[in-house]
Order: sequence, then C-alpha cells, then structure tokens
Amino acid sequence: MKKNKPELSQEVFDLYDQYAHNKIDRRIFVERLSLYAVGGWTLPSLLDYLLPKYHEKQQVRQDDPRINSSYIEYESKKGGGTIKGLLARHADAKVPLPGIVVVHENRGLNPHIEDVCRRAGLAGFIALAPDALTPLGGYPGTDDEGRTMQRKRDRQEMLEDFIAAFKYLKEHPDCTGKVGVVGFCFGGWISNMMAVRLPDLGAAVPFYGGQPATEDVPSIQAPLMLQYGELDTRVNKGWPDYEAALKKHNKEYIVHMYDDANHGFHNDTTPRYDEAMAKLAWQRTINFFNKHLK
Repeated sequence: MKKNKPELSQEVFDLYDQYAHNKIDRRIFVERLSLYAVGGWTLPSLLDYLLPKYHEKQQVRQDDPRINSSYIEYESKKGGGTIKGLLARHADAKVPLPGIVVVHENRGLNPHIEDVCRRAGLAGFIALAPDALTPLGGYPGTDDEGRTMQRKRDRQEMLEDFIAAFKYLKEHPDCTGKVGVVGFCFGGWISNMMAVRLPDLGAAVPFYGGQPATEDVPSIQAPLMLQYGELDTRVNKGWPDYEAALKKHNKEYIVHMYDDANHGFHNDTTPRYDEAMAKLAWQRTINFFNKHLK
C-alpha cells in the first residue's frame, strides 16, 4: 500500500466479504465501495487493491521443477459425472504417498487453489484439487464468472464430487490409501461434511468453513483441525454449537482462532491475507497431516 493512503477500515473488508459470498451483487458492491474512495484512494485503486492477484502471487508455479503435476479426470457417479482435477506430488518423492484432497472456494478451481495443491505436493503428499465447475465447463478465468457458475450447481452434488475425489485418490497406485482433506471457505464446509460422510477419512482441516448440523457430528470419525479468523463473524457464529457437539460426542479436534485475521486470511492473492497467520496455519496443517496420514 502506498504511504500516502490511509489504512482501510474493517468495513471495507466486510463489504468485500459480502460481495465475494454473493450477499450483494457487483453493482451494489461498487456503489458502496465508492463511499471509501477518500484520502488518496480512488474507486479504481480500491477495486484493484481488493481483487485477487493470482498470477503475481504464485508460491509454487506450474513450471516449478520440484513438482510433477497434471490434470486428470475421474468419475463422480452421484455428482457431476466426469470431474477434472489437478494432481500434484514432489518430483523426487518415493511413492506411494499419503493423499490430500484440496477443496476450492465458491468460485471453482482458480490459480490460487492450484498453487495450494502444488504446495501440498511439495510438502510430501500426493494432492488432488478437483474443479466442481467441470460440468459447466470448468473455472472460467475470473472469480465473478466462477461464483455465478458455482451458484448453478447443487452443493450436495458438489459434495459427492469431492467424496468421489477422495475415493479416486485413495485407490491411486501412487497413494498409500491414507487420505485427508483441506478446504477453504466453501471448501471448509466440504471438508467438514466429508468428515461426516467418510468414516475412513484420515484427517480434515477446514479453513473458515461452515459447520455441519449438530445431529451429524456423531458420524465424524476423522481427527479435525479447525482454522478460523477472529474477524470472520459470519462463519464464526456457527462455531460454539459445533464445538459443543464435538465435546459432547468426544470427537478429536483442535481449533485455532487467529487474532485480527479476516475470512480468507490464508489466501495470499488478496489484501485479507495475513502472512504470519497464514504461514503458521499452513505449517500446522502439514504437521497435522504428517501426524495422522503418515
């Protein structure tokens, strides 16, 4: 951020959160955002600052020689049919490896989640990041279009697509058969629900994800690591009931609440990113998978 511009208020990030989660459309978002175009900020500079910078922020790029990655297709008979996904592992790793399903946000398999998939591969796992937009043509290249497309799909059918990804990875010849899941936002909800649905899930790490119904909690067998941003009041309001149910049924879980962090704090392509908290959360994630999958 340029020094002659003041820090943006939390209201700006809350407004972006509403827009990114389909609570308001782009016209209303821009209209309301214009109220904050003061003190050196213009509306175009605000928009440029808030919207993701995918290709500038890649940590493990597609052509990184340390990674073997390719697009694959698998069958999801109860979901959307044939689903495309990115499969990644360390180029020098000795197979078989434990697996991680990486679940995208509410906009399809964008470049950021592909990057996260490659990071998981670099950390010593075989990682699969499916694109739930495959039945509609796949991630369209922009998040606005991706969100619009994803709203056209039934989320229960998308859940089936990710369950099918788990089964594909579990049976993959380069996988040990021990598979976990990590997901972000919508993907956090998917991760929670996969824990509900899959008794043989090795571990689940939902980042700022919606919680399952309390009556579903007894079905959870996988150890959980739940990661939340303190400022994410929209998602966090469901945590107390979820935690009470986890305690009641003696489920294995760890929760981390990151101080002064927003929803999406792990996503390094937007200004909601908190570098220190994101690095800590990711290292905790890898340590958790190392403990439960290896």
